[in-house]
Amino acid sequence: MRTLLGECMAAAYIQDETEFNTLLETELVFVVDCTATWCGPCKLIAPLIDQLAQEYGDRAKVLKLDLDANQPIAKRFGIRSIPAVMLFQQGELVETIVGAKPYEEFSNAVAKYLA
Repeated sequence: MRTLLGECMAAAYIQDETEFNTLLETELVFVVDCTATWCGPCKLIAPLIDQLAQEYGDRAKVLKLDLDANQPIAKRFGIRSIPAVMLFQQGELVETIVGAKPYEEFSNAVAKYLA
């Protein structure tokens, strides 16, 4: 059973490039899961990204980005395979994890940039 807090902490979707650019300017550390509704491996890691949002939500923004609706962002960062989880620190792309990976790989990456 999910708690109300758990529901609130699911990773939200970035709506558009304007919102994305604002995040680049304002967030110290943020994580973007590049995903698509038709992508099987993306569906596999979706609960892991939500878990990441729950664990790190107080220290880093964890968000999802539907690439079908935001193709300019995918082009801008050279995303060719999904799922791709991009980590940003002070507006700079510092790491991209491509493919379905275990939770620890995502968690360790976030922790590294929060240290």
